Amino acid sequence: MSYFKVAEKFVSINGEGPRAGELAVFLRFCGCNLNCCYCDTRWANTADVKYELASAEELVAYVKSTGVKNVTLTGGEPLLQAGIARLIVLLGTSGAEVEIETNGSMPLKDIVSLSPRPTVTADYKLPSSGMEKYMLTENFAYLALRDAVKFVVGDMRDMARAEEIIKEYGLTDRCRVYFSPVFGKIMPDEIAEFMKERKLNGVRLQLQLHKIIWKPDLRGV
Repeated sequence: MSYFKVAEKFVSINGEGPRAGELAVFLRFCGCNLNCCYCDTRWANTADVKYELASAEELVAYVKSTGVKNVTLTGGEPLLQAGIARLIVLLGTSGAEVEIETNGSMPLKDIVSLSPRPTVTADYKLPSSGMEKYMLTENFAYLALRDAVKFVVGDMRDMARAEEIIKEYGLTDRCRVYFSPVFGKIMPDEIAEFMKERKLNGVRLQLQLHKIIWKPDLRGV
């Protein structure tokens, strides 16, 4: 039996992605294979982070106990967890609507073939993150209209690079596409003006609701 390292689990408003504004149960797992300079959950990836070990069955029972249908698997990087596919299937068959927040460096082919199929929100790490070289663009072929690619932008160079990727891979015809600002690094109006100038139809500017509703560094929300 696989046990998962769970850094925190809680119910909150989904702050971003296709279900932004909706209630969701969050399961945050420890560990990440990337180290983005703007990471706001770095604490969950440290060697001394406190966590609980939980089985798939225990996590499904917890989700059921909340009475909330949407479930967001996040991290860290949830796809690093051994047995994550089984957890996704168990959650889906229990009636949950599963969303995976993944950093764009993990293969998605097997994940999107699961039944029930989860929704995927995949980052594409831009130059300011320092992690762009790890992005798997072959993942784009496995995305559907229910899924999303999120570009976390920190400056004008990031936005220009995001535009290149969107056009090269036809992302707005394939899935949902979001621009999200690095908190405190770029103003939303700068992104909006860029979108207007470049006529980026099908791209959505999305702010992190949880950082607006609560203090930006507050955990468990």
